[in-house]
Amino acid sequence: MTTSMAVHEVRQAAAPAATGAVRRRRLPFSAWHLLLAPLSLGFALPLVWLLLSSVMSNAEINRFPPALWPHGIHLDGYRYVLGNAMFPRWFANSFIVAGTAVVSNLLLGALGGYAFARMRFAGSRLLLGLMLATMVIPFQLTMIPTFLVMKELGLIDTLGALIVPSLVTPFAVFLFRQFFLALPREIEEAAWIDGCSRLRVLFSIVMPLARPALATVAVLTFLATWNDLSWPLIAINHDTQYTLQLGLTTFQGLHHTKWSAVMAGNLITVLPVLLAFLLAQKTFIQSLTSSGLKG
Repeated sequence: MTTSMAVHEVRQAAAPAATGAVRRRRLPFSAWHLLLAPLSLGFALPLVWLLLSSVMSNAEINRFPPALWPHGIHLDGYRYVLGNAMFPRWFANSFIVAGTAVVSNLLLGALGGYAFARMRFAGSRLLLGLMLATMVIPFQLTMIPTFLVMKELGLIDTLGALIVPSLVTPFAVFLFRQFFLALPREIEEAAWIDGCSRLRVLFSIVMPLARPALATVAVLTFLATWNDLSWPLIAINHDTQYTLQLGLTTFQGLHHTKWSAVMAGNLITVLPVLLAFLLAQKTFIQSLTSSGLKG
């Protein structure tokens, strides 16, 4: 009797495992993929439409109802964009502004975040609260004071007017602070015992552990500055200082718009953003899902 009961219990324990194995053989992927795959295709449709429209002729784009598939490969839009003498200059301007903003936010944001996370000084909590409060202030309320400050500094109509307001953001400081708070202090204390200064600890020990936070700040800062149109539209007047987003608006006229050139220019503009995200995708997702160090 005891032997039969033991055999019955073993069979009951093995049944769920066998059922799971059968399910895995029938469905070699997670059931969530059945929902996520259509959603991802939906998010990709605008990019696909942008690609198809960039190789259409203006007649096909302006036709009603619009053509869903090009009848041929037309590269007139790309020729117009790449043949524009100012387009390389606009691309370089956008890269300079976005690259400088990314580097400065990584450096200054890490310094500020580490100070708020590890150093206690008079008014630190109040200062942190005031800094975070600025994140809820809309851009429309700050653009005039920012313009006046840039005018007093003599930076209007220069790339400096686009770079200086983006040197460090409250979001970067806050994100670094939250990540540094999750790091165990024992690692830093061991370095202090060995005689390392705070800056040496930050750049030699803490920063290498903060790759997810670094990737997140870099990607989001690059996206914000690369795609910004409102502030360059206010601060820049001469076409030699245009960024890509501002330069693309010149392809749209009052009575006639070269839609093939607009689509081609937008596709070229999107490519660096996609490349930046793909390069930092792994660490970016790790930053969103991790809450500290493991193991």
